[in-house]
This record gives sequence, structure tokens and C-alpha cells, in this order.
Amino acid sequence: MARDRRDYYYHQAKEEGYRSRASFKLKQINEKHKIIKRGDSVVDLGAAPGGWLQVAKELSGGKVLGVDLQRIDPIEGVETIHGDINAESTITKIIQAVGTKGADVVLCDAAPNLSGNWSYDHARSIELATSALECAKKILKPNGNFVVKVFQGDMFDDYLKEVRENFVRTAAYSPKASRSQSAEIYVIGKKYLTAPLRKGNEFVVDIEKLGSSGDGAILIEGFVVFVKEVEVGEKVRICITDVKPNFAFAEVEERLGKFEKSE
Repeated sequence: MARDRRDYYYHQAKEEGYRSRASFKLKQINEKHKIIKRGDSVVDLGAAPGGWLQVAKELSGGKVLGVDLQRIDPIEGVETIHGDINAESTITKIIQAVGTKGADVVLCDAAPNLSGNWSYDHARSIELATSALECAKKILKPNGNFVVKVFQGDMFDDYLKEVRENFVRTAAYSPKASRSQSAEIYVIGKKYLTAPLRKGNEFVVDIEKLGSSGDGAILIEGFVVFVKEVEVGEKVRICITDVKPNFAFAEVEERLGKFEKSE
């Protein structure tokens, strides 16, 4: 506690009425990455004691919901749910609270109880962050944003890759309010993808028409994919190279000849 009492952000939190110094981390994340905008619905996972809820309410002014197994003291204009984010019953309660269209933003500043064994604590952090991501995928709107705290370590790159597969843009960011000796870092995903495919997926397709840019234009499960350097009538094996909210790009991996048009 002595260290906290000498900490600039600890004092600032006390002076400005925030429940924790972590409030400034969300302020700095939002200033840099524009995660929360006015009117957004925000869900904070592992929200106790409520410092991020206070800031989320200030930033959005809209629906703000905190979820935790611990009790969260009331905050004006903020709803709370007591529950485990891994439980389907909790997911149901969240959706009932924010609406079936989902939330605009999902946050998670939670951390596991530290054991002092760094490998174990890192693994527990990744496990918690993975649970937050899985929850976010169930409750985020298309194009929604996601922020989660992770401890750095040898499993970090794989986790970042997993987040990257689900969002248009992904970044890792350490706000100034994080202590210099801390190994925590925040993974930020912007514009949640609800496309039925992901970068690296392969498909065999028939090129029946070209788009206005001259690329092949095909539908995969109702989703538009543009294929470079093809001609109408070709059958090709393609690999998805980039996915956007409303369309994707692909390149030819193998040319399989011509396809026969049905009468």
C-alpha cells in the first residue's frame, strides 16, 4: 500500500473520485485508440471495483453494464450483473440487458490472483483473456470494439493472433498509467468481424463474373469475396488474404481449369 500512496495516479484517482488508479488507463487507451464513442453501449467484464465503469459512463453516456463475481458498489447510471462470464446464464443476462443487437464495446481489465510463479500467472492471464474474448464474440455487435488486459509472456503472440483473426484492426498498447515495472499490456481489437470466413481460409470456387475493379467477385455463404487476376469461366483454389466487415480479398493458390456452366 505504501507504494500506491506514493503513486501519482493513485492520488489523482482519489482527488477525482475514481475507485482505482486503473481509471486513467482506460482514459489513455480511449484517447489513443478511440474505443468508446458517445452513445455506445459498453460491457465491462470483471468490472469490480468499478473504476472502468465510471470512465465508460463518462465517455459514452449510454448503456454501461458491469459483470463480476464480486459485488460492485452502485454507480449512478450503471447496471451490474453478478455472474461468471464463462456461464451461458451470464451471457443470457448480458444480452437481455444490452439488447439482442449486442454491445458496441466490451472491456476487460481483470487479472488473476497472483501466485508469484510467473509462468503460472501468465498462463492464468491468457486463460482469463481468452474467456473474455469468447464472451465478447457472443455479445459484440458487428464492427464493435474490444479491450482486454494480458500479462506478457511466451503465450502472448498466439493470443494476439487469435484476437487479430476476429477484428479488422488489432494493436497492443501500454498506457502511461500502467506502472513501469508491470508486465501488463492491453490488446485492442477494433471492428469485430462477423464474416463466415477468416484470413488464411481456402476455397475452390467458380469465377462467374467480375467486379467493377476487374477482380473476380464471388459469394461465399452470402459474403462477397474479390479475387485478383482471374477470368470469367475459371475454376480456382483461393486463399483469403484480408477480411473487412462487408467483404474480403483473396488470391489464387491454384488454377483448376474451366468450369462447366449448367444449362
